[in-house]
Amino acid sequence: MEACEQEVDSELCEAESERSKILIHLLEGNAFVWNAEDARKIREKHGLMGKLVGALVRKPMQNTRLGLPLELLPEETRLLVEIGAATLVCRCFKEKKHAHPSNSPMDGTSPSSTVPEEESSKAGAEVFQNFLKNSYKEQRRLAVEEKRRTLESLSETIMKFKNKRKHGEQEEPMESSSHGPINELQNLEETFNFPEEAMMVQIPTAQTSIQSIEEVDLCKASPDWPYIGQKKHELRFKVFRDLWQKGYYLTSGSKFGGDFLVYPGDPMRFHAHYIAICFPQDEEIALSDIITAGRLGTNVKKTVLLCSSNQEGLVTYTSLQWSGMQ
Repeated sequence: MEACEQEVDSELCEAESERSKILIHLLEGNAFVWNAEDARKIREKHGLMGKLVGALVRKPMQNTRLGLPLELLPEETRLLVEIGAATLVCRCFKEKKHAHPSNSPMDGTSPSSTVPEEESSKAGAEVFQNFLKNSYKEQRRLAVEEKRRTLESLSETIMKFKNKRKHGEQEEPMESSSHGPINELQNLEETFNFPEEAMMVQIPTAQTSIQSIEEVDLCKASPDWPYIGQKKHELRFKVFRDLWQKGYYLTSGSKFGGDFLVYPGDPMRFHAHYIAICFPQDEEIALSDIITAGRLGTNVKKTVLLCSSNQEGLVTYTSLQWSGMQ
């Protein structure tokens, strides 16, 4: 009995772990995260940055501040999958086949019919419409409560004003409308008007229903994941993983002429200390390239790291600083 309970608990833990995994959507070799909670988890829990590449809804023409999706480097994507934190998926555009109700097809082929892709879109639209209805009900309830508090406050003010003017010589100017807020308060639930056009609409960044997606195998090269077997990617990944395990934060270093920018902490709080440039261990580095890297690091006040890895995966670093003429 105890063994059965342990098996059930193990299955539940595995199912919960699968549900909590980050979904990384692949498209022609690019990796995107559309869910805001997953993007937050990638940064806060796993110390990986990525970059936001989506336009903001209210300011689509600017490119200073961007929003979801979060685009990940191939090295970041692979690392998340290897540590068991994420799953790679891609959109499946194949049509699903279902058995035809007829048992005697005229053409002699196996009875089947295709379900168009529009069915999933209709299901998603229906889910979104239900979400809007529930959101409208909740916002109307909150608006009624706010209106009730306002009317109660007005009613108390009117009663205090009437008591002060009760023994006055002049006729009370608010007499005709003094009972307005009180009467409205009594029938507030029935008379309150909250048009649907006034509701706030949350625009989802991730799909609201299960779509036709399929999991991508990280160990097999495909149009959506073409990096397996590429020597440059394998070297970059070994360097990236080693620096990440040492506690550094990394972003793309293309704007500084390197492979990665290496930060001692979150890039929102620190400047990069190093520019990592990856070279194969068995490849000679031209002297002009070393001079160029040294001058570049000096100009941007960063130390250049020449990174290489052997067959066992051990990464070697050589720091490079330009000292100038003595």
